[in-house]
Amino acid sequence: MKILPFLAAVVVAAPAFAHDLGFAGLLSSTNKEDLEPLTLSVGKPIADGPLMLKSGTAYEIEIIADGTGELALEGAGFFRAIWINEIVINGLEIRPLGIDSVEFDEAGTMEIEFIAIKPGRFELRQPGSTGEGQRVEIVIE
Repeated sequence: MKILPFLAAVVVAAPAFAHDLGFAGLLSSTNKEDLEPLTLSVGKPIADGPLMLKSGTAYEIEIIADGTGELALEGAGFFRAIWINEIVINGLEIRPLGIDSVEFDEAGTMEIEFIAIKPGRFELRQPGSTGEGQRVEIVIE
């Protein structure tokens, strides 16, 4: 019957241990960072430089399209290296299993909340483009 005191101690300690991790674990506010927005505009760079991320950290990024053209971002490798919690468009929350790309037919803003998972070098780029400004490098450490 020595197991009962052990189980009682585990049950009592479990809430305290969970509290140390934060109320939402990986998605807690202490584990979340906001990234600089990405901008989709004809003839302008998407970002000022590469995005440096840490595996296991939650991030939120805005993608802003100015409406100068029908513009998209593709990056299947990057989207498979992260876990997407939600995509918010005009106040509508989407919780996808995965995506390959996003596209704007007109001006608007999209927010993507995700957790970086797989370390490596990835990129998001405008489909069919070859210019360095039409891509952003993403490094997950």
